[in-house]
Amino acid sequence: MSAATETQTVTPDFCAGIDHFGTPWPDFASLAATPAIGADDIAIADSTDPAAIYQTLLGADALRYLTLQVCGAKGSGHPGGFASSAEAHAALIMLGHTNIVTEVGHHAPGFYSSMFLDSSLEAMGIHTVAQMRERFRERDGLLGHLSGAVPGILSPAGPLGQGQHFAMAGALLYPDKLFPVTLGDGGMGEPYPLSAMMHFLTAYPETTNFLPVLVWNGYSQEHHAMVSTWDNERMVAYWRAHGFEEVVLVDAKPFDDTEQEGAYVDSTRFSLGRRLAFARAVLEGMDKAARSALDGTPTAFIIKQLKGAGVHTLGAKAHNLYPADTLDQAHIIAGLQRRALPPAAWELVRTNFTRAGGGPAAQTSVTEQEMPIPALGKLPMQDFPVGEKQVPATAFGALVAAVGRSDPRMLVTNADGNEASAMRNISEALGIRHPTRDDLYCQRPDGQVYEPLNEDACAGLAAAVALFGGRSAWLSYESFAINGWPIVQTVTQAMAELRHRTPSLVTMFTAGALEQGRNGWTHQRPEIENYVAAQMRNGNVFALFPSDANMIQAAYEWALGSYNKGIAIFASKSPLPVYTTLEQAREAIDQGAMAIYEGGSGDKGTVVFAVTGDMVFLPVFEAKDRLEAEGYRVRIVSVANPRRLYRPTDVAWKTCSEPDGGFMDDAAFNTLFDGDLLCAVSGGPGAPLEPVLLRTRAKRRELMAWQRGETTASPGEVMAVNGLTATDIAGRVLGALKG
Repeated sequence: MSAATETQTVTPDFCAGIDHFGTPWPDFASLAATPAIGADDIAIADSTDPAAIYQTLLGADALRYLTLQVCGAKGSGHPGGFASSAEAHAALIMLGHTNIVTEVGHHAPGFYSSMFLDSSLEAMGIHTVAQMRERFRERDGLLGHLSGAVPGILSPAGPLGQGQHFAMAGALLYPDKLFPVTLGDGGMGEPYPLSAMMHFLTAYPETTNFLPVLVWNGYSQEHHAMVSTWDNERMVAYWRAHGFEEVVLVDAKPFDDTEQEGAYVDSTRFSLGRRLAFARAVLEGMDKAARSALDGTPTAFIIKQLKGAGVHTLGAKAHNLYPADTLDQAHIIAGLQRRALPPAAWELVRTNFTRAGGGPAAQTSVTEQEMPIPALGKLPMQDFPVGEKQVPATAFGALVAAVGRSDPRMLVTNADGNEASAMRNISEALGIRHPTRDDLYCQRPDGQVYEPLNEDACAGLAAAVALFGGRSAWLSYESFAINGWPIVQTVTQAMAELRHRTPSLVTMFTAGALEQGRNGWTHQRPEIENYVAAQMRNGNVFALFPSDANMIQAAYEWALGSYNKGIAIFASKSPLPVYTTLEQAREAIDQGAMAIYEGGSGDKGTVVFAVTGDMVFLPVFEAKDRLEAEGYRVRIVSVANPRRLYRPTDVAWKTCSEPDGGFMDDAAFNTLFDGDLLCAVSGGPGAPLEPVLLRTRAKRRELMAWQRGETTASPGEVMAVNGLTATDIAGRVLGALKG
């Protein structure tokens, strides 16, 4: 008995919760007699096979139905955008290309529906449609936007313009697999996706096994897309101009036999014959595009179909549901009834989806397993003598170079240039990846240093590589890192939810505000330190402020030994005094802080300086001399790892994968920070010092931090503008003590 016949009178258990069933389509008995993907296969054998085409279209409608029903179950969610991509998504599944990422977080219900159909969601206890409905957009369920916490989902998606990075990282790390990435014509308008891919194809011309799939539906969230007026030739030319030599565009309009108006049409309104013709064009076109991308040609696929195709309404009005759009409303019921399938069709679709790609995505996606990475062995740490001057950034660079030599897949990115950041040693050792070989600039086609002049491209690829299991480091000028930080925030949150270990994402920001005097205020923007400091409460984000060249080595060593963390190191590119031995530096990073100076006497009271940064220690030590001359005992504490200085209850560390519950206890904290006055000092903003100010028992406290930038001739002048000279610091302390 065939699968179709066998299930006609039996509703599969997983269908519990489906509100509406339909009748079999014409030719169901012949074209749906057996699954198009064989029991021992991972994909259909032939994209021109009528049964494969028919079953691809069944898969598309199953996706549409589930997407609308789970959204309607909560009167919330976004069905319209994914609906217009359903044929493309189903085609990828049937072709066995299941490592699919997206830059469209609003496609979440569609991706969750795909994970349900291939049974991946059973790994989180979702076995039926009813359970899927219950847990959609609920805590510990199917999150509102895509997250790797959901089995089978490769990467997060929420902010637009980020998904391409995950596809490119996957292509780099897994050269034998295809990584399709869907993006909308609204998201295409973000400033980075196309430029990031063009940079990547220039640097990695042989890495073409990622496939952008543009969902060109004519609308963004609340209005027509800005590219909705383009004709097909202009859209193809645009993609070709960004490095895609092969562009496969399938437009629903030529298949329309219902006289729909406008350039964008809903294929679900066609007759079944024309629907199948459109599905065939999509399946064959996707097969062609996938083969092209895997064979070394930069390729893009475009599906052009009206937003909302096949769900409750059309255009931007289909974008999301509101609280009134529930399953008992006529327009939702009508939409579901139009897409309703018979039980046998559901059984068939599930069988195909479960077999595609070699099994459920929860078992086969590349992010479901921990990727092996080379052991590093002993790092070539340099124990610089206390008192001499060394450049922190250069000391850091030497270690990065060593790691890159040990791990050929390690990726280093820097939009501002390693040489400008006193880290030419990285470029010399690992090479800047560029098609033009030029030893003067350390350029070579096989380099490990990626230097497009685009912070998002740098941050995005480094972050995605870390999430997908590789080692990476994003380096930047502190002032411009804000342009790349959003994807770091996305990835670190995803790492907190990941179900296995992955290397921590390491970033290092140099050229701090205090050393950018002549460049002026455009290069004096340390406020990103506040951004990172706010994330420390997330549980897996650490801002590190090494005080010298030994401590930055300890910081990087510590970061390399961690997993599922986002670690931002802030350090200067100028020669500065060494205050700690290497062992002391390791202790400071591990414990969170250490006293790098302790005065022996003083009868007027004790002043404690809690300091983040490195260059700012210069005026602090000078102020110390003045205060000691006044009769005060002074302790200077390097706040190297402020996340360690919070109380355990201040931070959501228990919610994180690979949880880090290391916090300085009260006794150790009080030993460091007890005094008559605590003065927190930062060469940047003050938020990283929050845990010190939160816990200190000092009766008097002051905070001296960055105010604003100005063009100056020296760091001392910048400090003067911001009230951070030794005179300012000593004066503030004395005024507070005597006030």
